[in-house]
Amino acid sequence: MSELYIPRVHIADEELALRIQKGDRECFGILMERYTEKLTRYGRRFLSNMDNIEDIVQDVFIKTFQNMQDFDTSLKFSSWIYRIAHNAFVNGLKKQQKSAISMPYFDLDVFISHNDYTDPKIEEREYKELKEMIEKGLDKLKPKYKEIIILHYIEDMSYKDISDILRVPIGTVGVRVKRGREQLKEIYTDMNVDVHSQKYT
Repeated sequence: MSELYIPRVHIADEELALRIQKGDRECFGILMERYTEKLTRYGRRFLSNMDNIEDIVQDVFIKTFQNMQDFDTSLKFSSWIYRIAHNAFVNGLKKQQKSAISMPYFDLDVFISHNDYTDPKIEEREYKELKEMIEKGLDKLKPKYKEIIILHYIEDMSYKDISDILRVPIGTVGVRVKRGREQLKEIYTDMNVDVHSQKYT
């Protein structure tokens, strides 16, 4: 019996990557179709004041293709390409600010993290409140918290996936998500206080 034919569009990312490694370059076009919108959204949220996001995303795809032979197809492709995108967007942010992001060697988030930290469950009412806070306060977050919030709540990634992308312990991801939420709440509260105070002045 002949092997069951599976259309390329239904093939897993990792299998497409393997075929590309074996010389089937057309499969890379499918991966581009799958990730262009996702990476562009990620970039627009992370680099909200830059107008060349599409160019950076194209560079991400170029680097992805150039390094495809280094990808371990037993691992998750999405984490790998998001890692490449993360590096590209951080470099874009450095150029935007004309200086490196302040990331000290001693990171307290890493120091106090725990490897058994798991994703907390958020109730629907709390999630709606968080979504509103993200929409209004995201751009005011520190970069290391901003990206974590984007990846977890907008890109819907697990702590494990984010850990793989950012190359930090899962516990560190949990700490930064928690601190990012706390910062968002403070920002959102301050914004509402300002709005109310303006109304009564």
